[in-house]
Amino acid sequence: MSQQPTQLQFYLLRFGKTALRALHVLGLCGAAGGFYFALPMALWRDWWILAMVSGTALLLWEVWRSRYYLIQMKGVLTLVKLLLLALCVPLPQWKAELFSLIVLLSVITAHGPSQLRHYSIWHRRELRGKEMKG
Repeated sequence: MSQQPTQLQFYLLRFGKTALRALHVLGLCGAAGGFYFALPMALWRDWWILAMVSGTALLLWEVWRSRYYLIQMKGVLTLVKLLLLALCVPLPQWKAELFSLIVLLSVITAHGPSQLRHYSIWHRRELRGKEMKG
């Protein structure tokens, strides 16, 4: 985003991202049974689709907002979570453990100190772009 949004745009962007986050968490909660209890996919497929679509939208949103996202820890940890998720295919016996690790990394990413989230692995220091909350 190249210019500061108006107050209305800010609130709409903030609400949009909050709604996407809520849908993502809802999808993950619904899909968790498939990972933890080996339920038939038909029972949790729609939740999984919701989690993947909303997660993809959130990732694209972050990259659109700041070109630094993918080299900051918040982006790097998101890519690590995707890698762990991909490992569920060749290592299905570890699905529950991998899913648990993904959830733990999500909490660290979302609730960790901003110095951690904004730390650039490329620059080796905290790096903030022209970001806005929301």
